[in-house]
Amino acid sequence: MNNTVRKIVIIGNGISGVTCARHVRKRDSSSEILIISGESDHFFSRTALMYIYMGHMKYEHTKPYEDWFWEKNRIALIRGWVTGLDYAAKALTLASGEQMAYDTLILATGSTPNAFGWPGQELKGVQGLYSLQDLEQMEETTPRIQRAVVVGGGLIGIEMAEMFRSRDIPVTFLVRERNFWDAVLPTEEAKLINRHILEHHIDLRLETELKEILADETGSVLGVVTKAGEEIACQFVGLTVGVRPNIDFLKSNNEQLSKQGQSTLELNRGILVSGFFETNIADVYAIGDCAEFRESLAPDRKNIEQVWYTGRMHGETLAYNLTSSTPASYKPGVWFNSAKFLDIEYQTYGHVPPFPLEGSDSIYWEDPNGKVAIRLVYEKESTKLLGVNALGWRLRHAFFDTAIAEGWTMEAVLSNLHKANFNPEFFDSPTKAVIAAYSQKTGVAISRKKTSFFHRIIGSRS
Repeated sequence: MNNTVRKIVIIGNGISGVTCARHVRKRDSSSEILIISGESDHFFSRTALMYIYMGHMKYEHTKPYEDWFWEKNRIALIRGWVTGLDYAAKALTLASGEQMAYDTLILATGSTPNAFGWPGQELKGVQGLYSLQDLEQMEETTPRIQRAVVVGGGLIGIEMAEMFRSRDIPVTFLVRERNFWDAVLPTEEAKLINRHILEHHIDLRLETELKEILADETGSVLGVVTKAGEEIACQFVGLTVGVRPNIDFLKSNNEQLSKQGQSTLELNRGILVSGFFETNIADVYAIGDCAEFRESLAPDRKNIEQVWYTGRMHGETLAYNLTSSTPASYKPGVWFNSAKFLDIEYQTYGHVPPFPLEGSDSIYWEDPNGKVAIRLVYEKESTKLLGVNALGWRLRHAFFDTAIAEGWTMEAVLSNLHKANFNPEFFDSPTKAVIAAYSQKTGVAISRKKTSFFHRIIGSRS
């Protein structure tokens, strides 16, 4: 444990910054820790924003920690926006004009929604969905919305469409690709979600691009025009075409520092960091959505990781490094993500590309009702499991994390697949059907193993 007294300032109170603060405090009882955020007074679960709008939760339900937690753990909080950074002086300036010093600075500034210069994108009623302020703006606009248009076929887009449908507001969903999220999902999975979206009375328009947003006489949204020339009347436009690292204020700050002949923070799409989350400036680190690794740390992993669980891992790793005499490089492990497409749950493990890759093959099974599906991607020659997509079927994270990390063959995976099932007790398991589909494709007979899966893990690591 490192108990050197220092002032650690974290900009951003999302999962990365808060996790880092918590874990530093666990290992370091002496240092001063300060978290600065202009978005909210306290850390909240960003993925729960949609449930506040839909009436399933209140804002206070989204805070993982009671308000007294921060004072008890001596983690100070400041509500404010940082407008200037002086790395040489180790000082920062808030929008209020207040200045403060730091010994260690951690940039955990998160993401911001993309916008691609569409005419009218600055109108009232045009927005993304990322921050608490975005949710508040949606609430303010909702009473006058007769129809909403959501642009962008990804996770935030389908969430926003579901939010409006929960209030019986008609939604037109513009997706420029051939299928929903087909830059990520293979065709079969994407088409399954296409059908599900339409069944939920969402006006899905595939291969349709936004051209411009029209204004009324008050400067609010009147409608949109597609590149095909169709005009769609609406009072709200959701721009959900992905997010980018929230570093615009750092770019502006670099310009000011450069004019003064001072060193600047190295930026690309995000803040460039090493595997230890170090920037090019001493005692300045970056974690979470805003961080961009200079070099890929593992095959098939992106240099910018904008997922909740990786943000948590960033915070844990940096906290360890700041409080240890033997720092450790970030080890991303097996890729994992989860989401919900309306009422179909989605999990993915490892690498499942949208198109087949040379040297790999996959087995895809879908139930007759089109609500449950699984894809297992594997090496052709060795049959080693590479990745999994599951739709409508809850699977145990530990099972596939272990199977992919240890290089299980398809025979080992399928013969133990019943142990991966995490559906509620009385839900039918499609395990037998999946095994039959693989056997039909390959001619390989698979028999179920009776050995406990958890015994298998323990035994493999003892």
